[in-house]
Amino acid sequence: MTCASCVARVERSLKRIPEVEEALVNLATEKAQVVLASEEALPKVVEAIREAGYTPRLARLELTVEGMTCASCVARVERALKRTPGVVSATVNLALKGALVEYLPDMVTPHRLAEAVREAGYTPVLQEKAEEAAKEPKEVWLALAFALPLLLLTMGPMLLGRHLQAPPLLQAGLALGVLYAARRFFRQAWAELRHRAPGMSTLVALGSGSAYLYSFLVLLFPGLFPEGTRHLYFEAGAFILTLVLVGKTLEERAKGQSGEAVRRLLALRPKKARLLRETGVVEIPVEAVAVGDLLQVLPGERIPTDAVVEEGSSHVDESMLTGEPLPRRVGPGDGVVGGTVNLEAPLLVRAKAVGEGTVLAEMARMVERALMEKPRLQALADRIAQVFVPAVLGVALLTGLLWLLLGPEPRLSYAFSATLAVLLIACPCAMGLATPAALSVAVGRAAQKGVLFRKGDALERLARVDTVALDKTGTLTLGRPRVVEVRLFGRTASSEERQEALGKVAALEAHSTHPLARAILEYAQGVPPYPAEEVVVEPGLGVRGKVLGREVLVGSPRYLEEKGVPLPDLGGSGATLVLAAEEGRVFALFAVEDPVKPEAQEAVRVLQAMGLRLVLVTGDREAPAWEVARRLGLSEVHAGVLPKDKAQLVARLQEEGRRVLFVGDGINDAAALARAEVGLALATGTDIAVEAGDAVLMRDDIRLIPFALRLARRTVWTIRLNFFWAYLYNVLLIPVAAGALYPWGVLLNPVLAAAAMSLSSLFVLGNSLRLRGVD
Repeated sequence: MTCASCVARVERSLKRIPEVEEALVNLATEKAQVVLASEEALPKVVEAIREAGYTPRLARLELTVEGMTCASCVARVERALKRTPGVVSATVNLALKGALVEYLPDMVTPHRLAEAVREAGYTPVLQEKAEEAAKEPKEVWLALAFALPLLLLTMGPMLLGRHLQAPPLLQAGLALGVLYAARRFFRQAWAELRHRAPGMSTLVALGSGSAYLYSFLVLLFPGLFPEGTRHLYFEAGAFILTLVLVGKTLEERAKGQSGEAVRRLLALRPKKARLLRETGVVEIPVEAVAVGDLLQVLPGERIPTDAVVEEGSSHVDESMLTGEPLPRRVGPGDGVVGGTVNLEAPLLVRAKAVGEGTVLAEMARMVERALMEKPRLQALADRIAQVFVPAVLGVALLTGLLWLLLGPEPRLSYAFSATLAVLLIACPCAMGLATPAALSVAVGRAAQKGVLFRKGDALERLARVDTVALDKTGTLTLGRPRVVEVRLFGRTASSEERQEALGKVAALEAHSTHPLARAILEYAQGVPPYPAEEVVVEPGLGVRGKVLGREVLVGSPRYLEEKGVPLPDLGGSGATLVLAAEEGRVFALFAVEDPVKPEAQEAVRVLQAMGLRLVLVTGDREAPAWEVARRLGLSEVHAGVLPKDKAQLVARLQEEGRRVLFVGDGINDAAALARAEVGLALATGTDIAVEAGDAVLMRDDIRLIPFALRLARRTVWTIRLNFFWAYLYNVLLIPVAAGALYPWGVLLNPVLAAAAMSLSSLFVLGNSLRLRGVD
């Protein structure tokens, strides 16, 4: 804000919000004091400031959350964070075990946000995730150490045909050891119940805890139970907990694979750098490198940070960043990206970005942000999960009552077993993993191929696209005009006359900065230009001056016509024409084109085969635009479209009911990229901070567009299949667990119910990991 009118504009924007009771903005401190009727209106306040044309000062916190096991856990952590004063938005990802929080740093601190997570019953972790993940296998091995002997003691005699009873107290002791190993389920269950938001841990703790308590009461007070119901379920409760722990460990390993892309990106960062000083080369930690430092990179080493080559020439392998298999030749003045590999010869490079400002760090941030943001399908799943677990508890209670009222003897045993099976079979783990697991794998796979998604829901929107609007210059063409034809008039085609004509034209074009002038100068390389006098550049039209004492004009046909120069037959070429005239007569014609990219034809052919409507959009003239369209087999062209009008074209397509993907360079196409359902921006490996697009192509290869569309469609199909399996599993097996098939002699054992619950989650994760094969 710079003036009183800025203050008034922000205050007006804030006061339009119904929940805002009072709003005062201070120009000196650049702060707004807002009295809200409800804290839930805070996101509206932030949006109102943005709509007024200003940027609210927000901070982001990425927090690891240990102990989440299902969609209900995700919903509970999100609610805890969103209820914290000062939080604008919070999204939690089960697959990554992380939370992304956007907050006002003047109102709340990261420490308070971590406390909110802890109060919800979960553990916020600030250190590396890998160190924390090592704890869970210890719990599993401890549980197995108690559960396996218990199983042998209880099931062994039966398998050997001997009706022997293992000592009940020994059974109780071994089962207690398993309860201790799996104590986190009980801690989390208590936190869930305390917050009146039961989840998976509640179901597991109620099921296994009830089995142990029932057995312990039978052991101590057998007289309380009718004859025929005095069964011990120590091994069932213990093995249920052990199976769940094993299942969760396998899940963690699979989820670790789904987040592999981010770790791979960060692993590219070298630990050391060779700093060149006056006294020689010293090795320092890469964190100590400062902008401007001169670094030595030997063959086979990773480049420590983003830099510019000062000395040396070599090839650099950028495949892990861009997906491009061929190395790039670099020399003095070329930019190089931290984490890429120097292949051949020593290089001296000067650091231009370090730490969080590097391309590698920005790539990792973009991938993690995309994984944290929720697609529409996941938001729906989270809402269902909030009511699912209470509904399951109700079904379990009803199951027990019906068995007690209508079941055969021993009714209590049947009621207990069926209720336990319902509680265990219905854990919503698979539902909670359906979207984040698939999204993690897909975003990671995209990053490996050189496509970075900035927003998590972009994949879902991309899958629904039916129209692709392609910018011409720099997207379908190289963006660097080249001379494709030279014609001489009134002269022979001898090399001497050709060289003389080029020398005269180059003499004038050397004074122009127009792209067409640069193309002609590039074509005339090696031809010594003549001296030029009285040069006048007329922007957008041409240039005139005296060469060897004669008046020479170089420019567009219209420019020469305006100067009274008669034009020869120019033909019907779609190229851009530049004419040169001497003493009122045209003596040379240059046909200049922006060449079509070699891979563009293949990309267009594949997109058309996918059933997409393709639209070419350009600010260029009709003739060159249609020439490019003819070469690529495109039938719909919008030429002469100004940058500000490209967004309006996208809007018109949307009004026709089309879902539009706009592909552009992210500079003059920013408005169209933002207006489309999905904006795909082209970027180079050293400039990826393209804010307008939903996704960024890391290398200049539009064949990645069909890949991104295929990946998006497969991802949405995978998510839907995951949901179908998760819901079908519950719909079919909850009635079986409750005893619906008992009249046909089928009653589900609680131990098998626990195993089935774990297998459903592993199916979802395995199905999601198949996305790694999309090409």
